[in-house]
Amino acid sequence: MAELSTLARPYSEALFAVAKGNSGGLGVWAEQAQRLAHVAANGNVRSAMADPRLTNTQRADIFLSLVQPAVDKHFKNFVELLIANGRLLLLPQIAQQFQALKDEAEGVAQANITSAFPMSEDQISQLIALLEPKFGLKLKPHVTVDAALIGGVRVLVGDHVLDTSVQAQLVRMRDTLAA
Repeated sequence: MAELSTLARPYSEALFAVAKGNSGGLGVWAEQAQRLAHVAANGNVRSAMADPRLTNTQRADIFLSLVQPAVDKHFKNFVELLIANGRLLLLPQIAQQFQALKDEAEGVAQANITSAFPMSEDQISQLIALLEPKFGLKLKPHVTVDAALIGGVRVLVGDHVLDTSVQAQLVRMRDTLAA
């Protein structure tokens, strides 16, 4: 998938540059990009957009008619550009990279939290309150449950991993005893 990310990067960066220079806020732009990505990820839409009988204008008209509510003129032009360059199906990667650029600009990071047991909203809030000063960022939590951790949590923020799980402690203990 690295190749798709590489192809999507210039488009997401260009879209982000235009979004910063216009009103409406980055959140609105990210939401519109996500709506386009949702439509482009649909298997039937992907098949229809690959139909060689359609002209680029027809592709744009069909694709944009599927996006509800309709997007603004900047996104219509963006879709037309992607279709002309044969890159329409990169929209999911473009939206993902746009969101990452938006988060970086706003000082926000995704915190992927894996817990051995389900966590309540209060527990998640407390954990995020403890982690935000450590990372110096506003964190958006995404929690998953993995019973293999036995106990504790593993937190992934960007390239940083904070692993306080029992599984990790057992691995460290094993490595210490084996050395």
